[in-house]
Amino acid sequence: MNYQSKVAGDPASPEKPGPGGAIDRLFEVTRSGSTIRTEIIAALTTFLAASYVIVVNPAILQNAGIPFSAGVTATVLVSFIGSCAMGLYARSPILVAPGMGINALFAYTMVMGAKVPLEIALGCVFWAGVLFTILAMLNLRTAVIEAIPKDLRYGIACGIGLFIALIGLENAKFIVASPDTIVALTQFTPVTLTFVAGFIITAALVVRRIPGAMMAGMIITTVLAIPIGRLWGDGSAFAGGADVHTLVNWSGLFAAPDFSFVGRVDLLGALQVAYAPFIFVFLFTNFVEALSTFLGLAEAANLKDESGMPRNIKESMHVDAVAALISAPLGTSPATVYLESGAGIAQGGRTGLVAFVAGLLFLPFLFLSPLLSLVPAIATAPVLILTGLFMSEPMGRINWADMEDAIPAFLAIVLIPLTFSITLGLSLAIIAFVVMKLALGKVSEIRPVMWFVAVLAAMLVMQVQ
Repeated sequence: MNYQSKVAGDPASPEKPGPGGAIDRLFEVTRSGSTIRTEIIAALTTFLAASYVIVVNPAILQNAGIPFSAGVTATVLVSFIGSCAMGLYARSPILVAPGMGINALFAYTMVMGAKVPLEIALGCVFWAGVLFTILAMLNLRTAVIEAIPKDLRYGIACGIGLFIALIGLENAKFIVASPDTIVALTQFTPVTLTFVAGFIITAALVVRRIPGAMMAGMIITTVLAIPIGRLWGDGSAFAGGADVHTLVNWSGLFAAPDFSFVGRVDLLGALQVAYAPFIFVFLFTNFVEALSTFLGLAEAANLKDESGMPRNIKESMHVDAVAALISAPLGTSPATVYLESGAGIAQGGRTGLVAFVAGLLFLPFLFLSPLLSLVPAIATAPVLILTGLFMSEPMGRINWADMEDAIPAFLAIVLIPLTFSITLGLSLAIIAFVVMKLALGKVSEIRPVMWFVAVLAAMLVMQVQ
């Protein structure tokens, strides 16, 4: 099943690709079997699904000592530049923004835990970006992709899909932590029932192939959430404090940009030997997460070229690397490609116009970031869950009868969500693949680059222990 084709751009859809103007020619929209309207709706869907980064990333960076307003400015600028470049240069519908997870590594592990001075920590991010750019220019990631067997690629796509769905379920607090069973179903409350209603409505719109189904689902769920804390229910668990009980909150319209942390990077201090492990962790984490996302989205949406590689992978790698490189000088942790891009692709997005428009949508939030508080987590959760469904489509293509390839693929599927880390899940799956071939005496089937990646993966796993 190609879920994307059932949403938009197929013969059964009422919207037919047609001739366009300069935009159509620039992004090859009609040639890709899409329409400008579909691409714009996909861009809005992607942006809304990922817009939380404008608030959440600065909130995490604030723990490292970066002022919240400066974090917002850096997040918006990196997302705008990276996404627009991804659309214009790489012609890819994949959003770029400061990475979640790696920002926590930066703030909590490096600055707060290891007591690395903030400017030096940003310097480590910069030098990791330099090395990342060199690797991208050398096309090493292309060699890595070619070395990964097809079944493992399918497993990566499915694992990312389950991870996205888990994030959606956790964001909605539908699945919660439990000391007895690790995770458990939450108690049903007005908030939970509102999320369920939003999910049912969004799923029904998707099944009926309504154009803009996911974006419409987010808007409808947001409207349904307005009475929470006003007429019934309590949204304080989502607001981050017991003093705020409403789920949809107006926190103002305008906030001035803050450029106070632009250029606050200690480049020479970060080159001390003691900080080399942090540079390595940033480099490998960004490398693997971006690689996994490119592979997963390409497999799930069939965004591949004639050779079976992710479409425009070389150009996409260049953009991703440069976005990571400019992150530290602008005052944030590394940028990377975003899983939430799958929401727009599932909505029918096929071309760079999606990333370009999504990038433009970030720019007004240099001044309008308070508006994002209007969209609660339970409104984006249904989109993330359905995106997980879309991303899991390659599971049926795995050759489950061939256990030596099925086992690493299965480990990727389960370990990416269960470790709550794409990097760790993929690293363990790659190690399992190499160990499996060694145990079977099939060393010749392991490409040289896979040996290199497996060693780096083992180093990373040991580093986080």
